[in-house]
Amino acid sequence: MSDKLVPTLLTILIVVVLFALIRWGWRGRVRRQAGLAAPAQAPRDLLQRATARVDGMYVVTTYTAQPLERIAGHGLGVRTNAEAIVAPDGVFLNRQGAPDVFIPREDLRAVSTASGMVGKFVERDGLVVLTWDLGDTRVDTGFRARTGEGSRQLEDAASALLDA
Repeated sequence: MSDKLVPTLLTILIVVVLFALIRWGWRGRVRRQAGLAAPAQAPRDLLQRATARVDGMYVVTTYTAQPLERIAGHGLGVRTNAEAIVAPDGVFLNRQGAPDVFIPREDLRAVSTASGMVGKFVERDGLVVLTWDLGDTRVDTGFRARTGEGSRQLEDAASALLDA
């Protein structure tokens, strides 16, 4: 037996165990959040009535009262590239590789900016944060536009929904 074989096998075993623990923890989080309502479905013609389209990254959805508690259920905890589309009906987050998220206008409660959310920190006011009601639960969803102009455009268009 080589003197490098045992340490190599031990390292591989540790990595496998760590990944298994991460998966187990994530599945436990999804199970604990099983009672959380699913996001609404977007109207079919929403894209034709878009008032703003901003390319960027869906960051995360958290509980408003617990900003460090990532929501894993319904794929809301998965960070992905996305396009934020604002229409008179609400905000549609068209995500790549994860379920899309639609925030109906009547569920939207606030639009703000922040410098970070769980696991993603950027420059001052670099994230647009949408506060909305997911069923009976108030949540915050973060979106990072590719440009500062995109952030302002998303913030202005989404804020206009609050005044409508």
